[in-house]
Amino acid sequence: MSDASEPVGPRGGSKGAAESARPADAAADAVHETADAAEAAAAAAGGAPEGRRARVVLVDDHRMFRTGVQAEIGRTAITGVEVVGEAADVDQAVTVITSTRPEVVLLDVHLPGGGGVEVLRRCAPLMSDAESPVRFLALSVSDAAEDVIGVIRGGARGYVTKTITGTDLVDSIFRVQDGDAVFSPRLAGFVLDAFASTDAPPVDEDLDRLTQREREVLRLIARGYAYKEIAKQLFISVKTVESHVSAVLRKLQLSNRHELTRWATARRLV
Repeated sequence: MSDASEPVGPRGGSKGAAESARPADAAADAVHETADAAEAAAAAAGGAPEGRRARVVLVDDHRMFRTGVQAEIGRTAITGVEVVGEAADVDQAVTVITSTRPEVVLLDVHLPGGGGVEVLRRCAPLMSDAESPVRFLALSVSDAAEDVIGVIRGGARGYVTKTITGTDLVDSIFRVQDGDAVFSPRLAGFVLDAFASTDAPPVDEDLDRLTQREREVLRLIARGYAYKEIAKQLFISVKTVESHVSAVLRKLQLSNRHELTRWATARRLV
């Protein structure tokens, strides 16, 4: 093993070392120039405006989806987005959001522990911070009326579906950071109609009697999940699932899960 002070390069003195370093320096310069060109091209193709940065927390209970979003938007030098934390359920989300104080949270609607609405409720003080508000953008596979209206009422600044492209998602993040409202094109008109309609209230009175956890159980029952599957997904016991189902049936004045499924389907909750 050579001493740290020993010259590195071919024998023959400093001239040889300097000459051998030149190709390496040139190669390094070429790499940097290529990287700079790639970043410039990415910016021109729809990347973040020069100097813009957004610190983001990603909340979704599917690890593979989080990994994909991280790979798509988390190249900070190109997109301007820095993913500073991830969470898979409500408790994790509140902890990570509180500790990192991001500019924007990408929030799934269906989460173990109470759903996206519960995250919004518990993070309300962070949203109302006048100097550095935490803003929420719902990112979900669902386009159900109850899901969209629920998170918007909870304080989210927008709602986009998981079919969105990476470039559009980055753009949506910066728009939400600026305080704009952002919706997937297919949902924008629906949201306006839902809140402006005089024909029907935006919130179902029967549904409003249910707690957030009862709504989660209701939705899973209507989708055909067995009690054991629901317990596993929501991290609760089978007995607790049974108690929630009984409460839902009582509050909605229904007799069995078949009636419950028809009730939920009629309201597009499935």
